[in-house]
Amino acid sequence: MSDIEVKVLSKRQEAEDIVSFELARADGGHLPGFSAGAHVDVHAPGGIIRQYSLCNDASEQHRYRIAVLRDPSSRGGSIAMHDAVHEGDTIRISAPRNHFPLVHSGKTILFAGGIGVTPLLCMAHRLHSINSEFEMHYCSRSPERTAFAEEVSTTGFQQRVHFHFDSGATEQRLNIDEVLDGPKEDVQIYVCGPAGFIDYVTSSAKRLGWPAAQVHLEYFGAAPQDAPGDKAFKVTIASTGATYDVPAEKSVAQALQEQGIEILMSCEQGVCGTCITRVLAGQCDHRDLFFSEEEKLANDQFTPCCSRAKSDVLVLDL
Repeated sequence: MSDIEVKVLSKRQEAEDIVSFELARADGGHLPGFSAGAHVDVHAPGGIIRQYSLCNDASEQHRYRIAVLRDPSSRGGSIAMHDAVHEGDTIRISAPRNHFPLVHSGKTILFAGGIGVTPLLCMAHRLHSINSEFEMHYCSRSPERTAFAEEVSTTGFQQRVHFHFDSGATEQRLNIDEVLDGPKEDVQIYVCGPAGFIDYVTSSAKRLGWPAAQVHLEYFGAAPQDAPGDKAFKVTIASTGATYDVPAEKSVAQALQEQGIEILMSCEQGVCGTCITRVLAGQCDHRDLFFSEEEKLANDQFTPCCSRAKSDVLVLDL
């Protein structure tokens, strides 16, 4: 599906360093439907494409809403959205895609870390609308950095949302052992936020005996793009047999692009999965935040935007 031109109906400060954008079709038509957990690719000023989760109620077709954290350490997307996109502007977005779908169950537990609340807020709206049992634990550094807190207080499901602030008293902080007190068959866990927060929740769930199949996650942030000691390697294109060098300072995607071989990419950060490429031989050095540990161990696909090789050669299904 081709990109959609949308108009910025409103730009609102939701919390310290977080702004939301309400988007509607520039031509006044309905937007494509979406499901809880979905995101859109946003073409930010400067030619940057970034993924942002839709955080409004999925029953709405007249608007999309996204929220963006201003991150000085980012590669430019968040700063461009904060500084260069204003009410009344038109921008291009993709149709919604969902790599973080909601699986309905007897009960759902949502763990939000900071800006990771956005897809989970959409899930909370959905679960509330179908009268499904759930609870949300929203962790942030302080009340001033907690987006949509005021809105949550008027949703009708505010009693299901528990706020936990790093700056607050010890007794109000997340007690994950108490929340995840032993695995239960008909319960699904969803977690979204920075890598450290996700690792804390998922490792705690594993320690407490929760099966990996009941724990669903989505990262907010980029995968590591390089590391000290990176070495050059080669990639072979299976369809032609041609072999190309990948220098230590370049990604596979960059090296192949210089040879006229284009790989479809979007985030270029190992988060979205757009560039996934099948691997026919060789050992991958996975650096993405998209694949599960089981998928990485299968060693049959990787993200050439950031991942590398442990072997001297990777043979790619291109």
